[in-house]
Amino acid sequence: QVQLVESGGGLVQAGGSVRLSCAASGRTFSNYGMGWFRQAPGKEREFVAAINWSGSSTYYPDSVKGRFTISRDNAKNTVYLQMNSLKPEDTAVYYCAAASGASYYAVEDRYDYWGQGTQVTVSS
Repeated sequence: QVQLVESGGGLVQAGGSVRLSCAASGRTFSNYGMGWFRQAPGKEREFVAAINWSGSSTYYPDSVKGRFTISRDNAKNTVYLQMNSLKPEDTAVYYCAAASGASYYAVEDRYDYWGQGTQVTVSS
Protein backbone atom coordinates (compact mmCIF):
# COMPACT_ATOMS: atom_id res chain seq x y z
CA GLN A 1 0.00 0.00 0.00
CA VAL A 2 1.19 3.50 -0.84
CA GLN A 3 -0.25 6.64 0.71
CA LEU A 4 -0.01 9.89 -1.23
CA VAL A 5 -0.62 13.38 0.13
CA GLU A 6 -0.61 16.40 -2.15
CA SER A 7 0.06 19.95 -1.04
CA GLY A 8 0.84 23.35 -2.51
CA GLY A 9 -2.40 24.24 -4.24
CA GLY A 10 -4.13 27.55 -3.93
CA LEU A 11 -5.22 30.67 -5.76
CA VAL A 12 -2.86 32.23 -8.29
CA GLN A 13 -3.20 34.87 -10.96
CA ALA A 14 -2.90 34.04 -14.64
CA GLY A 15 0.74 34.02 -15.67
CA GLY A 16 1.85 33.02 -12.21
CA SER A 17 3.49 29.88 -10.87
CA VAL A 18 2.70 27.19 -8.34
CA ARG A 19 4.63 24.16 -7.18
CA LEU A 20 2.72 21.12 -6.04
CA SER A 21 4.25 18.44 -3.86
CA CYS A 22 3.16 14.87 -3.30
CA ALA A 23 4.61 13.01 -0.33
CA ALA A 24 4.54 9.24 -0.49
CA SER A 25 4.68 6.74 2.33
CA GLY A 26 4.32 3.01 2.59
CA ARG A 27 6.34 1.04 0.12
CA THR A 28 9.61 1.81 -1.64
CA PHE A 29 8.98 5.04 -3.50
CA SER A 30 11.56 4.38 -6.19
CA ASN A 31 9.68 1.25 -7.28
CA TYR A 32 6.90 3.41 -8.69
CA GLY A 33 6.39 5.53 -11.73
CA MET A 34 4.60 8.70 -10.70
CA GLY A 35 2.08 10.89 -12.42
CA TRP A 36 -0.04 13.97 -12.04
CA PHE A 37 -3.61 14.27 -13.27
CA ARG A 38 -6.22 16.98 -12.96
CA GLN A 39 -9.97 17.28 -13.02
CA ALA A 40 -11.85 20.47 -13.72
CA PRO A 41 -15.52 20.92 -12.76
CA GLY A 42 -17.78 19.03 -15.13
CA LYS A 43 -14.88 17.43 -16.96
CA GLU A 44 -13.17 14.08 -16.91
CA ARG A 45 -9.85 13.63 -15.18
CA GLU A 46 -6.96 14.19 -17.57
CA PHE A 47 -3.27 13.36 -17.65
CA VAL A 48 -0.83 16.18 -16.86
CA ALA A 49 2.65 14.71 -16.37
CA ALA A 50 4.50 11.49 -15.64
CA ILE A 51 7.98 10.51 -14.53
CA ASN A 52 9.85 7.23 -14.34
CA TRP A 53 11.38 5.75 -11.23
CA SER A 54 14.71 7.56 -11.47
CA GLY A 55 13.49 10.86 -12.83
CA SER A 56 15.43 10.42 -16.06
CA SER A 57 12.34 10.29 -18.26
CA THR A 58 9.27 12.49 -18.25
CA TYR A 59 6.19 12.87 -20.42
CA TYR A 60 3.62 15.65 -20.90
CA PRO A 61 0.58 16.28 -23.02
CA ASP A 62 0.79 19.20 -25.45
CA SER A 63 -1.55 21.28 -23.27
CA VAL A 64 1.12 21.71 -20.57
CA LYS A 65 4.38 20.95 -22.37
CA GLY A 66 6.88 23.75 -21.84
CA ARG A 67 4.93 25.18 -18.90
CA PHE A 68 4.83 22.29 -16.39
CA THR A 69 7.75 20.28 -15.07
CA ILE A 70 7.52 17.07 -13.09
CA SER A 71 10.41 15.99 -10.89
CA ARG A 72 11.04 13.64 -8.00
CA ASP A 73 13.33 13.28 -5.03
CA ASN A 74 13.53 9.61 -4.09
CA ALA A 75 15.46 10.42 -0.93
CA LYS A 76 12.48 12.49 0.26
CA ASN A 77 9.79 10.19 -1.21
CA THR A 78 8.32 13.20 -2.95
CA VAL A 79 7.23 14.09 -6.47
CA TYR A 80 6.76 17.68 -7.57
CA LEU A 81 4.86 19.52 -10.26
CA GLN A 82 6.19 22.97 -11.10
CA MET A 83 3.54 24.90 -13.00
CA ASN A 84 4.50 28.12 -14.75
CA SER A 85 2.65 30.53 -17.03
CA LEU A 86 -0.62 29.38 -15.56
CA LYS A 87 -3.86 29.96 -17.43
CA PRO A 88 -7.45 30.04 -16.15
CA GLU A 89 -8.06 26.75 -17.96
CA ASP A 90 -5.49 25.12 -15.67
CA THR A 91 -7.97 25.50 -12.82
CA ALA A 92 -8.68 22.03 -11.46
CA VAL A 93 -8.14 19.61 -8.65
CA TYR A 94 -4.70 18.11 -9.13
CA TYR A 95 -4.02 14.51 -8.15
CA CYS A 96 -0.78 12.62 -7.88
CA ALA A 97 -0.71 8.90 -8.54
CA ALA A 98 1.68 5.99 -8.24
CA ALA A 99 2.02 3.15 -10.73
CA SER A 100 3.66 -0.17 -9.99
CA GLY A 101 6.52 -0.37 -12.44
CA ALA A 102 9.59 1.65 -13.25
CA SER A 103 8.41 3.53 -16.32
CA TYR A 104 6.18 6.55 -16.85
CA TYR A 105 2.56 6.20 -17.87
CA ALA A 106 -0.04 8.52 -19.36
CA VAL A 107 -2.99 6.19 -18.91
CA GLU A 108 -5.06 6.60 -15.77
CA ASP A 109 -5.83 2.90 -15.48
CA ARG A 110 -2.14 2.15 -15.14
CA TYR A 111 -1.99 3.83 -11.72
CA ASP A 112 -2.63 1.90 -8.54
CA TYR A 113 -2.65 4.58 -5.85
CA TRP A 114 -4.07 8.08 -5.76
CA GLY A 115 -3.86 11.06 -3.48
CA GLN A 116 -6.84 13.05 -2.30
CA GLY A 117 -6.14 15.98 -4.59
CA THR A 118 -5.29 19.64 -4.14
CA GLN A 119 -7.19 22.55 -5.66
CA VAL A 120 -5.46 24.99 -7.99
CA THR A 121 -7.45 28.03 -9.05
CA VAL A 122 -6.08 30.42 -11.65
CA SER A 123 -7.79 33.79 -11.80
CA SER A 124 -7.85 35.89 -14.97
